[in-house]
Amino acid sequence: MAGNSSAVAAHTGDNPFLKAVAAISTLAGWASASMIVAAVAITCQMIFIRFVLNGSTVWQTEAVIYLVIAATLVGLPYVQRLRGHVNVDLIPLSLPRRARFVLCIVTLSISALIISVMLYYGYEYWHFAWERGWRSDTVWGVRLWIPYLSIPVGFGLLLLQIIADLVAVLTGVDKPFGLEDT
Repeated sequence: MAGNSSAVAAHTGDNPFLKAVAAISTLAGWASASMIVAAVAITCQMIFIRFVLNGSTVWQTEAVIYLVIAATLVGLPYVQRLRGHVNVDLIPLSLPRRARFVLCIVTLSISALIISVMLYYGYEYWHFAWERGWRSDTVWGVRLWIPYLSIPVGFGLLLLQIIADLVAVLTGVDKPFGLEDT
């Protein structure tokens, strides 16, 4: 998926934990891409039904919305692995090597803490929808625990990737912020 990408993936070295997390994050990226393709195909089908056949669509709009949201959440660890997020590295570049290392550890630790809180509340929300048997108030009436599952899954996988990034920096497998020493 990232064959010709200009993004630089986090290093894994010979560490089996880092390799496993990288494989999981890559799988999540493929799943995310598949959801986007499915959403586009459903949108095309919906356009054909509505404007060519002059029929009504019942489930398509809702399915596309849920697929795009799920693709975004499930794709989080893949983007983190490739360092595909917006990165302003002016401060890390201007810091000496040791200060850059400390800043990276602090940043990853705070990120892990924030994502843990989001994971906790995302799981709680999903579980509440599952336990109460919530359904959407549309004609399709989808059981909401199904699309809501992408919240704890996405944040759980992102937390796993953040922890792997932290382990990679702490063990020296990867450089802080992916920057070579200057």
